[in-house]
Amino acid sequence: MSESNSRPNRLIHEKSPYLLQHAYNPVDWYPWGDEAVEKSKSENKPILLSIGYSTCHWCHVMEKESFMDPKVAELMNHNFVCIKLDREERPDLDKIYITAVSALIGSAGWPLNVFLTPELEPFYGGTYFPPVAQSGMLSWTDLLKLISAAWNDPSKKKKLLSSGQELSRIITSHLSWSSSHGPIDTNLIDNALNNFSTRFDKNLGGFSPSPKFPSPSIQNFLYAYYYAKNGDKKDNAGDTALEMANVTLRAMATGGIYDQLGGGFHRYSTDAKWHVPHFEKMLYDNAQLLENYLDAFLITRDAFFEKVVRETADYVLRDMTHPDGGFYSAEDADSIPPDSDESGGHKKKIEGAFYVWEQKEIHAILGPEPGEIFSYHYGVQPQGNVEYDPHGDFTGKNILFAAHSLDETADKFSRSKNDIAQMVKESRIKLLQVRAARPRPHLDDKILTSWNGLMISALSRAYQVLEDERYLTAARKAAEFIQKNLYHAETKLLYRRWRNGERKIIGMASDYAFLIQGLMDLYEADFDPGWLEWSLELMDEQIKLFYDTENGGFFMTRKGHDKKIDFRVKEDTDSVIPSAGSVAVLNALRLEGFADSEKYSTVVEQTLKSVLSRINSQPDSAPELLVALIISRLKPVRVILDGDRNTEDTRSMLRTVNSFFIPGKTVMLVDNTIRSRLARQLPFISWVKKIDNKTTAYVCMDKSCKPPVTDPEIVRSFLN
Repeated sequence: MSESNSRPNRLIHEKSPYLLQHAYNPVDWYPWGDEAVEKSKSENKPILLSIGYSTCHWCHVMEKESFMDPKVAELMNHNFVCIKLDREERPDLDKIYITAVSALIGSAGWPLNVFLTPELEPFYGGTYFPPVAQSGMLSWTDLLKLISAAWNDPSKKKKLLSSGQELSRIITSHLSWSSSHGPIDTNLIDNALNNFSTRFDKNLGGFSPSPKFPSPSIQNFLYAYYYAKNGDKKDNAGDTALEMANVTLRAMATGGIYDQLGGGFHRYSTDAKWHVPHFEKMLYDNAQLLENYLDAFLITRDAFFEKVVRETADYVLRDMTHPDGGFYSAEDADSIPPDSDESGGHKKKIEGAFYVWEQKEIHAILGPEPGEIFSYHYGVQPQGNVEYDPHGDFTGKNILFAAHSLDETADKFSRSKNDIAQMVKESRIKLLQVRAARPRPHLDDKILTSWNGLMISALSRAYQVLEDERYLTAARKAAEFIQKNLYHAETKLLYRRWRNGERKIIGMASDYAFLIQGLMDLYEADFDPGWLEWSLELMDEQIKLFYDTENGGFFMTRKGHDKKIDFRVKEDTDSVIPSAGSVAVLNALRLEGFADSEKYSTVVEQTLKSVLSRINSQPDSAPELLVALIISRLKPVRVILDGDRNTEDTRSMLRTVNSFFIPGKTVMLVDNTIRSRLARQLPFISWVKKIDNKTTAYVCMDKSCKPPVTDPEIVRSFLN
């Protein structure tokens, strides 16, 4: 609570951690809703819409510099109706207004500050503005005065209103697109690979200069491309795709963007070497990267990738899981340094303070020899190891990265590799215990259906491949949490957000799509047909509520989701989170393997044609949809097992089936207790039976099945 403003504003009644962070600002913030819009109209004031999220570093900075300043707040309150919005609660509104600001100034990010007419039409905006003008950047107060003066000048106001109307028309056209349905360019997939090859950093991995973001959708495409091309002796493009993906994943996991002590990935790297991260951790990044590293492990059988999977999954179970199930959204980048002056009350949060180390501190905890070995292995320097430090947060500090391999470290200190591995393991445990006692970063503990769907999927697959029961238990508890707290079975209504007992915001297309994906993977982990039945039910609802029957593709929101906004947004690209349409198509392709139905084929083809015809000039902008295109052109692989879930021969058969990387593969397990339930969706199940009372596998490709077999090695030969 700020001393300058002990009385809360309207945001105190919200549950969003981001909105609550601003509840004691002297700014008269409104949440998004009718009250603010009506006030704007009745008082003829423009709206200042400020969008961010609770772990956004520059959102915190702007709050401290401007929104906590009573004089700045007075200027905002007098001239504008001020609205705060959590982009993670309302990604549809964020999409609209970030598109507007991008159109105005060429780029956009968060905090996103947008000026709107009372009709919610954007006429100006930007991201972070400093309190004092600097290096070509207008100060926040100067901008407020300029906008206010223009609004109160009749001739200038007319231009603002006109530009708002024109910008709204452009945005509506861009985000609610229809599309011609010509044939899909057969070269699209190869063109996308060429685009990624051109962007690929051969030395350091990744697909951009700094800053470098994890790119899970790109890796998904590269692995699917490799699978599709595998076995083509005339073309080495598949091997090129595999190498780009593996090099990138290895570079990230050895860099500072990966938490070398506690597991899990930070949001992005500020430098090209993956060394200096922006330290916030997002659930959606870690869910998608878990699946990337699983795929890398399945393809290569390299224990390095398995290690990253286990450490990242363990991080999620340890630090990101609600006691009742469900996964939290994010951890902040900033925290109070452990050596801050408590007595003087000085508790300024600093980027990365929870994660960085001084070498003398490491030596004091570990002792001289283990400290030296640990320092060599993780690149720790006496003067600190951070080269890129524009804000001076890391002076004398070290961000751990795998500077030298275990072999190199063993050679350096003339010890066996096993000795070094054990010493490093023990050192990591000690330092992690010390770190756990430091002031923790802020936890955004809201539970989002869509992001939970991604993590349910990742942990279910981790269980399938690694057979760690903890991962299955966590995935199952999260699905049960959503079913209990975010779903109304009678009305089939799915909600987006839960926090502190409150569910809020009707589910969007991404909530349906990502949860469906998670439920299918959970079914393939524990084979409870209830998960499969729920996913089929949700898929039908998603098509009914969000599918564009005229043009193909999926709207982000259902009709009437927000009566203040009279158009519905569609996404045609996959960014750090894939679009709901891309995932919906992937889901539909898999569900065709679980239900003997052709009802999804139109949705698949129309969406592929609709979106892919829009991205011909940028085929790498929708990598997840290109995965769907690849799968749709391959012969689908369906494996049906008849056997008892708990017998060793069933487990052996599942171990074999789950050891293969096959995009779009579906696996079903039948026993006499659930045969009739599964046969409702797939009549073929009625004919499946055991041979010699042993677990029996039916391996089907396209529309034909191999003879049923009881030997896992024969199944292996079929899948090969």
